[in-house]
Amino acid sequence: MASAATRFPQPGPAPIVETSWTAKDLLDTDTLSLAEINLILDQAGAMKDVRQRQGKLATLRGVAVVTLFYEQSTRTRASFEMAAKLLGADVVNLTASGSSVEKGETLIDTVRTLEAIGADLLVIRHGSSGAPYLAARNTSAGVINAGDGAHAHPTQALLDAFTLRENLGDLKGRRVAIVGDVLHSRVARSNIWALTALGCSVILCGPATLIPRTLEDGTEEGRYMVTDSIEEALDGADAVMALRMQRERQESGLIPSLRAYVRDYQVNSARLALARPGAIVMHPGPMNEGIEIAQDVAHGITSTIEEQVANGVAVRMAILYHMALARQRR
Repeated sequence: MASAATRFPQPGPAPIVETSWTAKDLLDTDTLSLAEINLILDQAGAMKDVRQRQGKLATLRGVAVVTLFYEQSTRTRASFEMAAKLLGADVVNLTASGSSVEKGETLIDTVRTLEAIGADLLVIRHGSSGAPYLAARNTSAGVINAGDGAHAHPTQALLDAFTLRENLGDLKGRRVAIVGDVLHSRVARSNIWALTALGCSVILCGPATLIPRTLEDGTEEGRYMVTDSIEEALDGADAVMALRMQRERQESGLIPSLRAYVRDYQVNSARLALARPGAIVMHPGPMNEGIEIAQDVAHGITSTIEEQVANGVAVRMAILYHMALARQRR
């Protein structure tokens, strides 16, 4: 196998932000400093500009990126694959179905096998919270958490922050309302840490049964607030993020009915009018239009939902770039 020095390229001719990234892995946003978050967001802006002007790059030629998804995914998996290919990396896509996982191979065995065949960066989505952390401890390859259980989704939070910054400018003091099933949302958790680090005032809103008590305790630190009133949450908000209402929650008795949820918590035009004029609307996808978000709001003039998807490619390009170059220096 070629050495890291020969397999990793030097940055290509592009407006690349100087990298000071040193971390081996990206597992959540709670361990990122403000400088590291801004490093990724600044790089994402450069990547977005390069992509529009030049298309594909050869910046990561020779880098092997493996996506390992134990859960179904469209947006995250496709954008990581696109990001890696746009940077010139070699990409291998694996799913649990059809792999040795079906024969009983453990996660540790899998990541060690992938490392042995030359994987440099592993992008992992897993249904069990903490699985990417276990993988990271058992491989020298860089591990990127693409979503683990109901725990974390750092790259989604970073693309949300990037989208907010592009639309609102400086985020310090901006009020962001996150509405819906916070209890089961890995997106909400990662967004709390990323957005508060950037100076946002974050308001979590949903039925009491869908707000984890651990987050309620955190309001004492003053980093964010929790309310079960959507009117209070949206009052004066600069941005409103609706979270997907998982239909199985109704069956588990956590909400009385979907009709009751729509009545009390749907982000609709009447409620959006409580926010600041021009407040942007966000959703991590996939959407249940007509449930957590009204159709006219989802496709309205202030909706950035499609923009979030597009920005996901630039943000993930930035992450792959920084992690690959940091790996080269080790």
